Amino acid sequence: MRSLHIEPYTSWMTKRMKRRLSCRTIRWGKPASCLLLLILLCIPLAEAGLREQVFEKVLPNGLKVILLENHKAPVITFQIWYRVGSRNEIHGKTGLSHVLEHMMFKGTETVGAEDFSRLIVENGGRFNAFTSQDFTAYFENLSADRIQVALELESDRMQNLILREGDFLTERSVVMEERRLRTEDNPKAYLMEQLGATAFQLQPYRWPIIGWMEDLARLSVKDVETYYRTHYNPPNAFIVVVGDFKKEDLLPRIERAFGSIPKGEAPDQDRPTDPPQRGERRIIIKREAQLPFFIKAFHVPNLREPDSYVLEVIATLLSDGKSSRLYRRLVREKRLALDIEADHSLLSRDPNLFMVAVEPLPAKDMREVEKAVDEELTRLQEEPVTEYELEKAKNQLEASYIFGQDSIFYQAMILARYEMALSWRAVDNYIKSIRNVAAEDIKRVASRYLIPDNQTVATLIPLPPKEETPEPEEFSIKTKMFR
Repeated sequence: MRSLHIEPYTSWMTKRMKRRLSCRTIRWGKPASCLLLLILLCIPLAEAGLREQVFEKVLPNGLKVILLENHKAPVITFQIWYRVGSRNEIHGKTGLSHVLEHMMFKGTETVGAEDFSRLIVENGGRFNAFTSQDFTAYFENLSADRIQVALELESDRMQNLILREGDFLTERSVVMEERRLRTEDNPKAYLMEQLGATAFQLQPYRWPIIGWMEDLARLSVKDVETYYRTHYNPPNAFIVVVGDFKKEDLLPRIERAFGSIPKGEAPDQDRPTDPPQRGERRIIIKREAQLPFFIKAFHVPNLREPDSYVLEVIATLLSDGKSSRLYRRLVREKRLALDIEADHSLLSRDPNLFMVAVEPLPAKDMREVEKAVDEELTRLQEEPVTEYELEKAKNQLEASYIFGQDSIFYQAMILARYEMALSWRAVDNYIKSIRNVAAEDIKRVASRYLIPDNQTVATLIPLPPKEETPEPEEFSIKTKMFR
């Protein structure tokens, strides 16, 4: 249940699928515009946007509180987000954010190591945590009348975490084993990790969230304690609560639980960004695998620039659904690939990557597969998309955005992600910005960013599995005797 690790170079396809949770279940055709209109008409105007419904207050110690009342069910999600992720780590000490996330469940002076999970479960709740490049977040989903449990537990461990040497050594070993399973033994994950290390040269996005194995082995409990004292303080965190509550009742309770925590200092969040890429970068990884795999990654802006919303539409045009351009061309027509996906990191704090990943069919020429992808990217730059195709992509994005707000958990998540990247107040810019994208914007943005000089290409070449070493005869006989 604990420690949900968000790794952009190992699960970005899943991330995009979650973000567009509903639109994949609809077969979009000519009635798409009518369907979206019907959806919008069925949603009260007050529910179509979040900004006017959200209440914000910054406590005297610098802790920001973001509240959104949603009374459709007697439940609540309490989330606390810290502005610290792998981008805040330093060379030689990668993986600290994720290790500290594990240690946050090891107890305080008043709450034992096993008590946190026990208390949540006894009160019928669920909990988890996740680490990314930009943040570390913790949440509890509970019946609305049990919110005090989350308030007391989270305020306690924000200031009173106990870091024991034995616990640290255990959790460090867990993280190292996690890295072996998720990255070392996963050819695609390993490829994506190497892609990030190649595409970025200055930005700390270049190292993996889970950390390099050598760095993890060198970390000490003192490193974790220093990191905790530096980054886990009120001005470097914010709370998001969505659900069945009245802010007049909940806000004083939050103030009582968190208001007495010393302010501390918010660490500097500025980090270097990569200069413009001046030529293609290409890496080849050879690993035991069943199928090849390749990724094209392009440096692009995040939501701080209007072009980022155009890139959202481009990603949808390219790969969202079986009628999308890349799927239709490479999977259905040319039969070159098993699967294909395009993804854009809209809500990263710093400029990130637009990626196209392809899983070719066995024995297909990788050069032919890449050529087909390049032709579709060039087509975006040279030919205006049709009005129907553009409208369909916008409808997919808009419907997915609206459907996603059906969940109080994802309402809280989207507010927090926008707050982390820019401000939660930008949350209602999404639909408006998507609607404003024109065909000429698609051509302009594709011509600016999706070009060879701005790309990093990572290719996985599968190697046959190694032959297993036969067991010694004596051992084999003894083993068979006990079967």
